[in-house]
Amino acid sequence: MKAFGRWCMLMVCALLCLQVFFALRIASMNVIAPESTSFERSQIWQVLTRHGHLPWRQEWVDRAQISAQLQRAVLASEDSAFTQHHGIWWDSLEKAWAKNEKAKAQAERRAQRQGDAKPVEAKIVGGSTITQQLAKNLFLSGERTLLRKGQEMVLTLGLEAFLSKRRILEIYLNSVEWGEGVFGAQAAALHYFRKPAANLSAWESARLAVMLPRPRYFETRPQSPYLAGRAEVIVARMNDVALP
Repeated sequence: MKAFGRWCMLMVCALLCLQVFFALRIASMNVIAPESTSFERSQIWQVLTRHGHLPWRQEWVDRAQISAQLQRAVLASEDSAFTQHHGIWWDSLEKAWAKNEKAKAQAERRAQRQGDAKPVEAKIVGGSTITQQLAKNLFLSGERTLLRKGQEMVLTLGLEAFLSKRRILEIYLNSVEWGEGVFGAQAAALHYFRKPAANLSAWESARLAVMLPRPRYFETRPQSPYLAGRAEVIVARMNDVALP
């Protein structure tokens, strides 16, 4: 029992040390931009495996060099309550949970009707805020476990505690994926529209914002009717969004 107690104590100490490391790393982002994220590093290997070389596009630019239109479009599409919450939007999480449970039940009923032994996998809805997405991309893997989700929430609260909303949005826009090997607003603007992020129009910004949940999918389907239609919706909503 004593050995088990010591093991538990060591695990707790290791977990606390990890949280201190995360806190120091986040605090440093006030003055030092992250060179890469955990998600980017995982994608580097996948891109190398597929292509044999690294077609990588990323260029950090200050928030002032990113079109306000793009900032508004991303908030309108991904997190319209960004300036109102403290990192976690509980109403959105509850709605996402209910949606996932409904989708799971429908998939199970479908499988029963079809006589499948294995249920059809349901599409999972996230309900994450921009701060949560940034926390996950910066530090965590893509696995879906309760432990990882708990760590994501701790990191989210840390980002909100140590960084301003303006800085969180700046880091997010410079590190989010916009296609295979395309990361950040500047790289996306140059890749899709051959212009810097500062010069993006409202419609161009909306199209980029709509791509965010599935950037590699829409990169190969530029004429998607959904992409065009959803972009029009985002353009109409952009002026209702408050920038930090």
